[in-house]
Amino acid sequence: MENPAEKVAGRLFTDWCGHTPEHIFPLPPSGSNRQYYRIRSGKHTAIAAHNPDKRENLAFLTLTRIFLDTGLPVPRIYAEDQQAGVYLLEDLGDTTLFSLLPGSGQINDFEEHIIDLYKKTIRLLPVFQFDAARKIDFSICYPRHSFDRQSMQWDLNYFKYYFLKTSGIPFDEQLLEDDFYALMDQLLHTPGEMFMYRDMQSRNVMIVNNEPFFIDYQGGRKGPPAYDIASLLFDAKANLPHPLRAELLSCYMDRLEEKKSIDRKAFHRSFYDFVLMRILQALGTYGFRGGIEKKGFFTHSLPYALKNLIWLGEQELLPEVTPYLNKLIRQLSVQQPAELIPPPSEGLTVTVSSFSYKKGIPLDHSGHGGGFVFDCRALPNPGREEKYKVLTGLDEEVIRFLSSEKQVGQFIRHAIDMVTPAVETYTDRGFTNLTVCFGCTGGRHRSVYCAELLAKHLRENYNITVYLTHTEAGSWKG
Repeated sequence: MENPAEKVAGRLFTDWCGHTPEHIFPLPPSGSNRQYYRIRSGKHTAIAAHNPDKRENLAFLTLTRIFLDTGLPVPRIYAEDQQAGVYLLEDLGDTTLFSLLPGSGQINDFEEHIIDLYKKTIRLLPVFQFDAARKIDFSICYPRHSFDRQSMQWDLNYFKYYFLKTSGIPFDEQLLEDDFYALMDQLLHTPGEMFMYRDMQSRNVMIVNNEPFFIDYQGGRKGPPAYDIASLLFDAKANLPHPLRAELLSCYMDRLEEKKSIDRKAFHRSFYDFVLMRILQALGTYGFRGGIEKKGFFTHSLPYALKNLIWLGEQELLPEVTPYLNKLIRQLSVQQPAELIPPPSEGLTVTVSSFSYKKGIPLDHSGHGGGFVFDCRALPNPGREEKYKVLTGLDEEVIRFLSSEKQVGQFIRHAIDMVTPAVETYTDRGFTNLTVCFGCTGGRHRSVYCAELLAKHLRENYNITVYLTHTEAGSWKG
C-alpha cells in the first residue's frame, strides 16, 4: 500500500515533469530518520525526501538556494510541500566519493583520480565556509545557529551517554566533565564566524561526471573551518592513509589562505582538537544508532573510528587539557569493537548494482565481502545503435530490444538461478548482507536492465530488503 509520503512525492513528481511515476523505490537508510525515494518515469528521475521535522527541512531548502546562488554544486530543488514535509530534488545518481575508495588504508591503493576528487572537494569547501556564509541568516540553522558551547556539550554528552554508557565502560563522571569543559574552552578560542558544513564526509559527496556534488548539509551552522576538514579527512570508514591526510590538509590550508590570512602552525595544532571532537561525536552516533537502535551499518564503522582515536594518542596529538579523557582513550585501545557495541542481528539485505567496467567493479563496503558479479558484455548491445545511445536500460525502447533477445533471457534466468539459492541459504543462516553486481561497457543499458529484473524478482519472492543502485546514473543526462 502506498504510504502518504510516497503519494505526495508522486504528486510533486507529476507536477514537476508532467508524467505519472512508473517506479518509486525507497533508498537505503542514512544516519537520520529521513526517508529518501528515487522516482522514475521514462527519462525523468528525481529524489524525493520525506522528513516530518519542518524546521530541518526549512534549513536544508534555504541553504540549498543560497548555495545554488553562490554557484556551488548541490542538487536543484524541483518541488516542495512544506506541510507534508516532502520535497523533490535533482537525482545525482548513486556514486559517492566513499563508493570509489579502496578501503585498504594503503596510500599506493589510492589512484590519482580519487586523490584528485578529494582535492576538488577540498577546494570547494572554503566557498561554502566563506562565500556562501556571507549570504546566510544563521538564525535559520537547525538545531542550533552556531557551533557554540551548547552544541559542543550536546556532542560530548552524546559520546558519554550513548557510547561510554552503552558499551559499559566505567568512568568518573566528574573528571570526564572537567575535561569536557577544558576541551570546549580550548575549541571556543578558535575563530568560528564561517559556515560549518557539520557533516562533511565522503558519503555526502556525490560524483557526477567526475565532479563533486554536495548533499546532507541540513545540520550546518556558524562555526570554525577546521571542523569540516577534520570531518572529511578522519571520516571513519573512508580509512584514509595518514600521508594522504597530511597532503590533503596542506591543500586545504593553501585554499583557505586565499580567503583569509592564517597562522598555519596554529591552525595545525587546533585541527587535531577538532579531529578529537568529531571522533567523539561519531562514536556517540555509533553507540546510539548501532547499540540502541540496532542498526548494524553503524557498528561497521566503529573499528575505524577507534583506530583513528588510538592513533591520536600514539602520536601525542590529544589535548594536554584532557588528561582523564586521554586515559579513557588508552583503555579503549585494548578492547575489541564488538565487545563495546555488539553488532545487532538483522535480516538479509541484498544490494543489486549496475556498473561500468570502465570504472571498475563496485566495492562491498558492508564489511563482509563476497557476492556475485555478472559480466553482461557478451550480450547484444543496444548502445551500438544510434537510436538507443542516449537511452538507458530503464527506457521502454531498450527494454523491448533486450527482452526480445533469447540470449539475454537465458542470461538473466541463469543469474536468478545462481543468486536465489544463496539468498535462501543466507536467510536461513542469519547472514545480513549480499551484493550482486551486473556490469557492461558503459553501465547504461544491459547491466541496468539485468539489475532491474533481478531486484524485481527478489522483491516479489522473498521477505528481504533489496536496494537497487545504478552507479552510472549521474552521467545519464547527456
